[in-house]
Amino acid sequence: MTDLVDPRTGRIRDSVDPAREDAVRRAVAGARSARPGWSALTPRERARRLERLAGLVEEHAAAYTAAEQAGTGKPAAEAVGEVEQAADLFRFYATAVRAQPAPAAGRLVAGHESWVRWEPVGTVAVIVPWNYPLLMAAWRCAPALAAGNTVVVKPAESTPDSLLLLAAHAAEALGADVLRPLVGDRRTGRLLVEADVDMVAFTGSTAGGTDVAARAGVRRTSLELGGNAPALVLPDAPADTWPELARTCTYNAGQSCAAPARVITLTEHYETAVERLTAAMAERVAGRDFGPLNNADQAARYDAIVTASQAKHDAAGAVEPAPGEEGGFWRPARVLADLPLDDPAVTREVFGPLLTVQHAPTVDAALDLAGGVPQALAASVWTRDLGLGLDLAARLAAGEVWLNCHLVQTAELPHGGRGASGHGTDLSTAALHEYQRPKTVTARLR
Repeated sequence: MTDLVDPRTGRIRDSVDPAREDAVRRAVAGARSARPGWSALTPRERARRLERLAGLVEEHAAAYTAAEQAGTGKPAAEAVGEVEQAADLFRFYATAVRAQPAPAAGRLVAGHESWVRWEPVGTVAVIVPWNYPLLMAAWRCAPALAAGNTVVVKPAESTPDSLLLLAAHAAEALGADVLRPLVGDRRTGRLLVEADVDMVAFTGSTAGGTDVAARAGVRRTSLELGGNAPALVLPDAPADTWPELARTCTYNAGQSCAAPARVITLTEHYETAVERLTAAMAERVAGRDFGPLNNADQAARYDAIVTASQAKHDAAGAVEPAPGEEGGFWRPARVLADLPLDDPAVTREVFGPLLTVQHAPTVDAALDLAGGVPQALAASVWTRDLGLGLDLAARLAAGEVWLNCHLVQTAELPHGGRGASGHGTDLSTAALHEYQRPKTVTARLR
């Protein structure tokens, strides 16, 4: 049995039995048996069922919010918003799958007619992390299901609650075994990757993604492996730059792959940047404005990085948990500055409410600093010079770049990484092709 711990208190709240070989085999077999019937449905019928699932999520939003809070410790406002986004994703892909462009067709070879069918990959293993249990499941499952695949989805060990609720509603709306849950630990995830699935969609660490890719072999993978996002702040940045960076860095206690992590400014503006960012982060209070870290291992990892840092400027904000929650995994908003280029707080993805501040003599040197880590998931640029900002956005190595904002996302816009941040596309209609494969059919006319 695995104990489930409330991140807000540090106390055991429940326990689960991790799935092993037989349970994994049954889950995959069930999803495979459901696949022919599900993929044979017309896009209109699949859309109707996905719409029904979206409606069930909305009808039971309070239960989903409570489940998300139990596993993550998120403040209610964050959990409510993420439940709304999850429902919206199922509804978005219900529409998107019906609006795909018609397959290419034509007489491309003399005397022959050719066309392309887009077919579902098959049965997809989906493995999602603990930072956004429901939302990341929706990011992966909604396009996979809309494209005609069945899914076996494994939540993180510490956050199974909302996924089990989603699976129950999926059985009601979509049909039995179209979406199968599999609760367990890392061993469960490895067994699932090695099982009889046609594709693996994984969201997690770079180390985890490397392991998944090795175990998946020649089968298709879609890997979103985290980030260490730079925020390039020029001297003419808008006045609200600092509170916006503080807010987005501490959303979900900084446990967002695309969250700002490394503030980079010009040397002439460095002292001002440190002062203003420190003041803005001091306004963010753990327990009032954002939640705890998710688990004891993550808290220990965060503490180890902070302890190992050689930063000469270390400014930590306040921690004010509610009565009875003092034993949780609370960590303050923190700014580290005056630190070496190879400081662990710079080179490693901290995944907490922490911002480092670095400086460079020129814009080009600042760009070099921004690209000085292996991850390339997201970045932002802050300047009133729109032309310069757009130029820098084009030059930054990242799958998603924001200008004078950060973490602004919607179902219509694609999200994906480069380099050590993995490959593949989440969100937007482009994600449908992650879970489809083309088949060319050519007929001789005479």
